[in-house]
Amino acid sequence: MTTLIHPTALVAPGAKLADDVKVGAYSVIGEHVEIGAGTEIGPHVVIEGHTRIGRDNRIFQFASLGAAPQDKKYAGEPTRLEIGDRNTIREFCTFNLGTIQDAGVTRVGSDNWIMAYVHVAHDCQLGDQIILANNTTLAGHVHLGDWVFLGGFTSVHQFCKIGAHAMTAFTAAVTQDIPPYVTAAGNRAAPNGINSEGLKRRGFSSDTIMAIKRAYKALYRQGLSLDEAKAQLAQMAQTEPAVQLLVDFIAQSERGIIR
Repeated sequence: MTTLIHPTALVAPGAKLADDVKVGAYSVIGEHVEIGAGTEIGPHVVIEGHTRIGRDNRIFQFASLGAAPQDKKYAGEPTRLEIGDRNTIREFCTFNLGTIQDAGVTRVGSDNWIMAYVHVAHDCQLGDQIILANNTTLAGHVHLGDWVFLGGFTSVHQFCKIGAHAMTAFTAAVTQDIPPYVTAAGNRAAPNGINSEGLKRRGFSSDTIMAIKRAYKALYRQGLSLDEAKAQLAQMAQTEPAVQLLVDFIAQSERGIIR
């Protein structure tokens, strides 16, 4: 293992690194860190706290993972950061530990592409296959579903949820939940169609995409109240399973959806 760790790197004795983990120059790995096989840590990276990182991740220089949350209530509790497999984490990203006011863990799934200067605050829960463009900022307790794509400089208010396959435009300011499939833009973020191109790339059939478009129109374009739209979506979901994702998301929304 020592042949893969640069001599200037500082790896605490209690850290658990798989034999083929690479650690670059001047990086610091803390006492309670676990890193899985095939993961590469660039130079000048700091990984601290109770942080567990899976297999085959690539973490670029100057990232900070597992630092204390930016929450004045945090008092040093042994909360956690968990990162899955095959993620790319670019320069100057900051991922914080969770807090005991929530589940006590910040989670990042697998196969995510996270660009430079992204901030993932305490207690965020990220799924798989997500793209976060440069300078995306997630406040505490934000949840992102699978295949979410957030444009550069997107800011997401604490406790917001963004559903699977949703997308934001450059500089979107998200203050309420974004349902699955929906594209949002503006400050404050407003609905702007569905992510049809992304759905095509992921193999959604033309019939399914058309059903999602009809659901979007019921929710946003027909002048229906939210209760009326929810009733229509529930009816559509009986014949189109993809619409059920919308129905379930709206039912569980606590901040309310963008409209």
